Amino acid sequence: MLGLATRAGKVVSGEFSTEKAVKSRKAFLVIVSSEASENTKKMFRNMCSFYKVPWYVYAPMEELGHAIGKGFRASLAVLDAGFAKSLEEKLKADGNVAPGMAEDMESAWEHRAETSNKRGDGRK
Repeated sequence: MLGLATRAGKVVSGEFSTEKAVKSRKAFLVIVSSEASENTKKMFRNMCSFYKVPWYVYAPMEELGHAIGKGFRASLAVLDAGFAKSLEEKLKADGNVAPGMAEDMESAWEHRAETSNKRGDGRK
């Protein structure tokens, strides 16, 4: 699914691009590598909590990069609501929910839907 989203141009990867997507409210889902440093995980945990973006810790850097056809990646952001929802369902099924995020996922999705509707850009 990540590969398909990448081919569609709906994934950005790397810490800087992921951070930029979250802060500009374009990210619908963030995935951080399980091998990322604790500082990186903390940064994304705090940022995603503040901007109400669901995030997951999943897979080593090499596997995360390979899933999108690139080299090692510490983080990535999904920029499409449909892809994000589908990926989130698969991640939940695998049991890879980041600590502290599982209990508030639905409110994060509701907030994202409200925000995109206020912008008038048609995203849901």
